[in-house]
Amino acid sequence: MDFLDKIISEKEIEVNQMPEEQILPLRKTYSFYQFVKEHPEKIHIIGEVKRASPSKGDINLEVNVVEQAKDYQQAGVSAISVLTDTVFFKGSIEDLKQVTKEVDIPVLCKDFIIDKKQLIRARNAGATIVLLIVAALTKEKLAELYKIATSLDLEVLVEVHDEIELTIAEALPAKLIGVNNRNLKTFDVSLSVSQKLAQKQQTQAVYISESGFSTSKQVKLIKENYQAVLVGESLMRQGNPKEKVQELQVQR
Repeated sequence: MDFLDKIISEKEIEVNQMPEEQILPLRKTYSFYQFVKEHPEKIHIIGEVKRASPSKGDINLEVNVVEQAKDYQQAGVSAISVLTDTVFFKGSIEDLKQVTKEVDIPVLCKDFIIDKKQLIRARNAGATIVLLIVAALTKEKLAELYKIATSLDLEVLVEVHDEIELTIAEALPAKLIGVNNRNLKTFDVSLSVSQKLAQKQQTQAVYISESGFSTSKQVKLIKENYQAVLVGESLMRQGNPKEKVQELQVQR
């Protein structure tokens, strides 16, 4: 069984035990999609709050998630991503709730979403963006959850890893498309994934390259075809992430 299968199996157990929540008011902030479209001159950074991962193990378990998120906002990121998976990434929905109370910018609930209950929970915890992973869902389930998420006024980051998945995401049509340089089955990372898919982009979506960025040189490899990058580990390992954020915000 590969990483993704293990995670989804665990997620099904978690969702079965998850209570149904009443829908609360949406947290107020700007549209990430609109903001990126209005500011095309540089690469936008999504700074991720990430305690651990299945491939890297513990990254920063002692992190104060609120201080980390505030540091990201002050550094000039355009959005913040918060890992809420507990079993594999050692995050929690509480991390998301704490962060969204203290920052003004869009926040992505980063999890393996397979059910409507998770979408409502993410919104109630203050997220304004949610993640749907093409590889984790059937085509029908992806379309269903995408429709529900947009009806909840959430922005949806649809994550892909190859050309077939990209075609599926574009057909939704997703406004935010993330190309993950990390293979979710093996957890190997290669920027060549984003480079290959750069030539296949067909829509006016905001394209985001995810994983594997620690230098401006790496960002420059993909800046022509992507408007944003999602960065976790290299920011989590920094004493002061401001310098790193500014380095990665390369001019387009």
